[in-house]
Amino acid sequence: MEQADVLPDIEAIKRLKARYCRYLDAKDWTAWRELFTDDFVSDLAEIGGTTIVGADEFVVYTRRTIGRPSQATVHQVHAPEIALTSSTTGRGVWALNDVVRLAPAVTLYGYGHYHETYEKVGEQWRIKSSKLTRLREDIATPVTRLLPQPLATRLRVGVAKIRRRTNNERD
Repeated sequence: MEQADVLPDIEAIKRLKARYCRYLDAKDWTAWRELFTDDFVSDLAEIGGTTIVGADEFVVYTRRTIGRPSQATVHQVHAPEIALTSSTTGRGVWALNDVVRLAPAVTLYGYGHYHETYEKVGEQWRIKSSKLTRLREDIATPVTRLLPQPLATRLRVGVAKIRRRTNNERD
């Protein structure tokens, strides 16, 4: 494919990822769900999570983990590396900075990458798979401004498990 021919699709994928961040941070779950293929796969294993198959299941998981209105989040992606692998498929890597309020007075500052695949369904690009990797995580609390990274990661994984367990008990 000619470079000029792929630019509109690459730009559409960039806008797709921008909506991903905006809808996630706004907690607009209905709009966010529409960004994924039905058979979407999320790989969170490398950051202490699990692999989730299915867009609906991923939305439920995310809502249980960081979905409360009191859990402010900020997801910013940049430096996209996007390549089309066919006229209806693509792959990309995005640098990620995120801020997630894990609990009152406990905030995660994360740095890493999204490794994704995309599929064009009709005229719309959708996210088909996503793997989140981390380069660094800092946990800020009022008592200790920043914890060492290994401790921060263990704390984040522990808090996420407690949140999921607590949310499951409420459902």
